[in-house]
Amino acid sequence: MSTNDVNAVNQKPLPRLGVLIVDDAEGVRRDLRTVLELASDLVILGEADNGLEAVSMAEALRPEIVLMDLRMPGIDGFEATKQIKSRGLAKGVIMLTIYSHEENRRQAESAGVDCFLEKGIGIEALLSALQQVGQSIIASETDVL
Repeated sequence: MSTNDVNAVNQKPLPRLGVLIVDDAEGVRRDLRTVLELASDLVILGEADNGLEAVSMAEALRPEIVLMDLRMPGIDGFEATKQIKSRGLAKGVIMLTIYSHEENRRQAESAGVDCFLEKGIGIEALLSALQQVGQSIIASETDVL
């Protein structure tokens, strides 16, 4: 058996990351689902259209990553993120919003958002952010073991 064969046997495939999509606009959720379904390392666990539903679904589904809108009916993305992160319901939150001014960025960071993106970014940038947050999650889980 060659060194490459041994390395291939010892390497486990990277786990697929579960994603919860949260946005009050059905069209945005549909578009995100379409894009994310193309990524082989992601699996869409569910969709929510408001912050309260996001917290409830995160508790039930335990996604690795939540794609979170900022402005929604009921509780907003900041409050939903605080609840999700403080209760350990997801390991990563990526906020996607059209309201990308600096104050929102600071509030998002304070709420525990891992990555803050402006809606309308390219597919490659979105997938790259998901990969970066996913790699961070995998690395932190490996450090614990």
